[in-house]
Amino acid sequence: MNVLPRVDAADGRLFKTEYLESLALIERLHRLLLDVLKDEFERVGMLEVNPVQALLLFNIGDNEVTAGELKSRGYYQGSNVSYNLKKLVELGYMHHQRCEVDRRAVRVRLTPKGREVHQTVAELFSRHGDGLQSRNILSLDSIEAINATLRRVERFWTDQIRYIY
Repeated sequence: MNVLPRVDAADGRLFKTEYLESLALIERLHRLLLDVLKDEFERVGMLEVNPVQALLLFNIGDNEVTAGELKSRGYYQGSNVSYNLKKLVELGYMHHQRCEVDRRAVRVRLTPKGREVHQTVAELFSRHGDGLQSRNILSLDSIEAINATLRRVERFWTDQIRYIY
């Protein structure tokens, strides 16, 4: 027989307070990441691409994908990804081509100009990783624990969308 541990009211309130703080941190970190990217692109003189577009180029990397694939992986919302892909094609950062099988779908991949943005972001993230490790802000064990915890939250939220609503 499984017996769940009993949670008293005080522990429940404390947990909810900490959970709300975690949510606020996640939001702030995402906005801060966009600011960090914006600053880096201003520093290197790449002003044509916004931070969301830079992340999109980074996440696509060497892959050839459709907007639907990016949405289904959970990276982007529908109108956001469509707008940014269209803009990146117009600016010459991506190639696009209709799929042979499904003519409605468009596959995209990075141009050399898009790969340059990808590389700039990759180098920035590499420097940050080195700095976090060398300053003992994060260890391999702690980043693995953070990632495992965030994956469990992601699974919980995904389940809420799929099965509750």
